[in-house]
Amino acid sequence: MAKDFTFKQFHITAAQCGMPVSTDAILLGAWARVDKAKTILDIGCGTGLLAIMCAQRNQSAHISAIEIEENAFKAAIDNCINSPWSSRLAVIYCPLQEFAKANKTFDSIICNPPYFNSGEESKMTQRAVARHTSMLSHQTLITCCQKLLNNDGLASFVLPKQEGEAFIRLLDDASNEKNSLQISKLTYVKTTINKPATRVLIELIKSGYPVIAKQSELTIHDGLDYSSPYISLTKDFYLKM
Repeated sequence: MAKDFTFKQFHITAAQCGMPVSTDAILLGAWARVDKAKTILDIGCGTGLLAIMCAQRNQSAHISAIEIEENAFKAAIDNCINSPWSSRLAVIYCPLQEFAKANKTFDSIICNPPYFNSGEESKMTQRAVARHTSMLSHQTLITCCQKLLNNDGLASFVLPKQEGEAFIRLLDDASNEKNSLQISKLTYVKTTINKPATRVLIELIKSGYPVIAKQSELTIHDGLDYSSPYISLTKDFYLKM
């Protein structure tokens, strides 16, 4: 069962949701450039963590969060209502494919997408919905983001390195489309300095002009402690930083 988690300015109750608060989500919520957005969409919001992090970081944006797993949806509603920014948070029970049919676009999209493409799916239904691309393929995610993102808007994702590189190849295949999503920023994440990167943070921009992607690296642990860059990135959220 997923555990509850308390941050500096809000609390996440997991309830019956299949996915716990993760380092991946905290990284993405702190890293994504959402400060200038007036409207933000959180795709597959789970317990509502990313939506609430965006609300803390951007004090005026209106944030929509969509979810299809019932227990996660209920948890997200409770967490958003109990946060200090409830008036700017809306949780919607809707598949992305249906949501994308509405005539609505956003300045920023944030998503911690499913990534297991093969292997035995989790026997726990909530966890399977959250983690397997059979529920939402990356190609579908890219296509829907293309439609939902405003011109010059930003979309931010976190994926394991291997799945992230496959995601990037899908983007390359669609790069000849007008106003296609292009990579504007990549950050490879290492748990320690001596280990290879295991995660990649991906920022896309919707632009009709060529974009030069900025690449960087982030190490979470420096010896026994968190690294200074990681502390600087996440200190507004973790209680003990």
